[in-house]
Amino acid sequence: MVRRRRAAFLIVVAVCVGARPGLALPEPGPEATPEPATVESLSEIIIQAPEPRYVAPTRRDRIGRIWAPVMINGKGPFRLVLDTGASRSGVTTQVAAELGIKPDESSPVKLRAVTGSATVPTIHVDTLEVGDLLMNDSKLPVLNDALGGADGILGNEGLADRRVYIDFRHDLIIISRSHGRPAEPGFMTIPFQLEHGRLLITEVQLGRVRAKAIIDTGGEITVANLALRDALVRLQPREHTTVDLVEGVTHDVQSGEGRRAPPIQLGPIQIQTSHMTFADMRIFEYWKMTKEPAVLIGMDALGLLDTLVIDYRRRELHLRMHVAS
Repeated sequence: MVRRRRAAFLIVVAVCVGARPGLALPEPGPEATPEPATVESLSEIIIQAPEPRYVAPTRRDRIGRIWAPVMINGKGPFRLVLDTGASRSGVTTQVAAELGIKPDESSPVKLRAVTGSATVPTIHVDTLEVGDLLMNDSKLPVLNDALGGADGILGNEGLADRRVYIDFRHDLIIISRSHGRPAEPGFMTIPFQLEHGRLLITEVQLGRVRAKAIIDTGGEITVANLALRDALVRLQPREHTTVDLVEGVTHDVQSGEGRRAPPIQLGPIQIQTSHMTFADMRIFEYWKMTKEPAVLIGMDALGLLDTLVIDYRRRELHLRMHVAS
């Protein structure tokens, strides 16, 4: 059986003609062999484009993407998908046109997806505002119009001291300043670390296998690496498999192995996923996460929660599952 799935993880490499130092990620470890630069310097950021199939507003029954109404240069609101895997925001060509800003071809960025890459121009905006979050003087990649109705991506570059409250049942998202308060009654607290340019990483358990988990609100599907697959296969060697064709936003296709997997145990909360794709996607290779079990938890799993709170200041997830009445 062949299943076609979509994923759209993008690495954005600023091809620097005067790229800003603030866009740089930590340098790879000594074991990494960076690609030779074709210009004087390269500044790298990570961005993950959302999958077209799920559209806003969020709904539990559709596992919709999380989107926020964003004002740019006082215009809008524009529908930007909240992507915890993106260290930078980006907009579509249509948004750039509505803003009256011509994309700058002299300061491009290179989008590296799971299965391909593309070079795109950028625009400079004076303000980007959502909730009480205000970012000034931003350089945004201009993405192709393959975001399924969304106007772009809201990355995490301005969320260092913020609290993101996402209520899936009531289609509500609130971005506010974190006051360092602990989780409210009825919520479970899961600590996380910020790595690789503010990437949210925590520990999970799948059956008897422990894995490192990336919380990815911008991705449709949950994808695990082959190290996790191998660990699970040792416990379930006869599991039926499918061939999953994973399509990135560049429309290139990479095959993966689809199979059932144990529930994802996130602290005291158990998230049941019916299907998981296993492949050493380029995102795992980029973050040097191919040797130990790792999983990128997408909206097919996160959307099963009742409420998700991301407190960047406390570095905690506050989770609540829906309780049937």
